[in-house]
Order: sequence, then structure tokens, then C-alpha cells
Amino acid sequence: MSVGLPLEAPTVSGPEEGPERSDFWVYLARKIGAAIVSFVMLLVVGFVIFSLMPSDPVSALTRGRPTSDAQMNHLRQQLGLDHPLWERFLTFVGHTLTGDLGYSYEYHQPVSTLIADRLWPTLLLMGTSTLISIWLGMWLGIRAGWRPGSALDRGASAVSLALWSVPTFWLGLILLVVFGSGSVGGMPAIFPAGGMQTHGTAGGLAPSHITDVAWHLVLPCLTLVAVIFAQYVTIMRSSIIDERGNPYLLTARAKGLRDEVVRRKHAVPNALLPSVTVIFLQIGGMIGGAITVEVVYSWPGLGYLTFTALRIPDLQLLEGTFIVFSAAVIVCNLIADLLYRALDPRVRRQ
Repeated sequence: MSVGLPLEAPTVSGPEEGPERSDFWVYLARKIGAAIVSFVMLLVVGFVIFSLMPSDPVSALTRGRPTSDAQMNHLRQQLGLDHPLWERFLTFVGHTLTGDLGYSYEYHQPVSTLIADRLWPTLLLMGTSTLISIWLGMWLGIRAGWRPGSALDRGASAVSLALWSVPTFWLGLILLVVFGSGSVGGMPAIFPAGGMQTHGTAGGLAPSHITDVAWHLVLPCLTLVAVIFAQYVTIMRSSIIDERGNPYLLTARAKGLRDEVVRRKHAVPNALLPSVTVIFLQIGGMIGGAITVEVVYSWPGLGYLTFTALRIPDLQLLEGTFIVFSAAVIVCNLIADLLYRALDPRVRRQ
């Protein structure tokens, strides 16, 4: 009697992966929906602040300038202030969704063009300072938390707490006076006192231009790093200390793994989870928080543009920068939620 070949067992990967994949899309849809609701609320707040709270936006725009009644009426028509409130709001939402953030009567340019021109300096400053802050804060926080009570732990904690409590603008002014003005002890200035490049130098990708921009970047970047990295040190240190007492680390040590391997491959990946949300929220908030640093160092970014718009005041420009800053926080929060789910299996089971 012949024996037939056994039938191939059916695969079970599909039923297992299907629910997980569908759960991800549900989670993604829920988070995107929450982000859309937050953005709608942002538009409502922006419309109320910049279109309704000033008793007369035209008077605010023309403050201190000789303007005839005919010119003010013409400006009201251009801004759509002669339309009903609901129509003004729908027009505002439609223009915002299409990238039309209004017109700056101070700079005589569209607000979206002004923001696009100033976006790169802000991204350069924020990106450089963020990367340095994350690397330095995580490195110190991991080693300080792994050896609590050590000299490194006490020193890192003291320095972090001191820098975290220092106002950003005050630290920037101190660094500017000491290293940028050359007025301390008659010493020559080490770094440029302001701006993004030396006046009269050519742009482009020439090595001399890149070096000049990097030299101007040192002081504003150092100011932001000194304040921001302290948060990462504190959070990472606390997370590492919480992980040190978990049984799985004792099991790893019992297997004969070196202390450095236990820390790097077991403790650090789990301790990183609380820092993910903080990092991305900080990235979104740093764009708005760069106003003080950009003003101190005359850095030609969105922060300095917002400061000049406040002095005028340029309501259309302020409204545009407000939307950009707030939308950046919403987007970074959405990225943090998705990344946290990818890193933490416990979130995927919810």
C-alpha cells in the first residue's frame, strides 16, 4: 500500500498579519483625524486673533502712517472686511489650504513668499542645534543614568539643571557680549556678532561661503544647544534609572553579557521610548522658540521675521507665521505618535 505525500500545512501568516495591518490603518486614520481637528481649531483661533480681536485691522495696519479715508476704504475692500463674517472665515480657510497666507503691505510681497525665503535659515539653525542637542543629551543622559550618583551623573545633572533654568535670550546676550562683541577686556571678537553671512560675500555652494555661514552659525546654535540638550539629559537619565531595576537586565547579565552590551542592546532601546515624543514635540516648538535667538543674533529666519512683523504690526504676516509655527507642532506630534507605535509593541496591542 502506497503512502501519499503529506499535505502541505496551510500558512498562518495571513490571518496574523491581517489584523495587525488593519489595526495600523485604524490607528493612522485616528491620529490623522485628530491632527485635522487640531488644524481646524488652529484656523479658528488664527482667524479670531488676527481678524476679529483688532477693532479695526486697517487702523492697525496703517498706524503711524498718513492714510486718507479713500485709501483705508480701498484697503478694507482688499482685505475683504466688507463681507459677512462667515464668508470671511470660509475665504480665509480656502486661501490657507491653497497656500495663500495673505499679503504683507510692509514688505509688498505675498506672505507665503516671505515665509519661504526665511524658512531655510530657520531650518538650518534648528536642524543643526537639534541634532547636536539630541546626540549630546542622549549620550550624557545614558551614561549618567547608568551610574547614578557618580561624578559624571552629579556633574551632568547640575549643569543640565542650571542651563535649563537660564532664559534663552539672556544666555544669548551673554555669549554675544563675551564672544561676539569684543568688548570684554579689549579682546577682539571671536565670532560674528549677527547675521547669517558677511556683508558683500557671494552666495552659492562655494567653500568660502559655506565656511562663512558656519562661522556665523556657531553662537546662535550654541545658545539653543545649551538650553535644549539639558531636557534630553534629564529625561534620558530618568528613563535609564527606571530600566536598571527590571528583571530582564538581570537575566542578560546572568547570561554573561558585558555591562556595556547590556546597556546598549537592552536598556537603551526601552529607555528611548519616553524621549521620542519629547524630541519631536521639541522640534516643532523650536521653530517658534527660535524667535528670541534669531532676534538676539539678527539671524534672518522666521523668528526674526515674526519679530519685525510685531513691531510694525503686520497682521497678515503675523497670521501666516502663526499658522506655520502651529502647524509644525501638529505635524511633529503626529510623527511622534506614529514612531512611538512603531517602537513600542504595547501601543500596537491597544
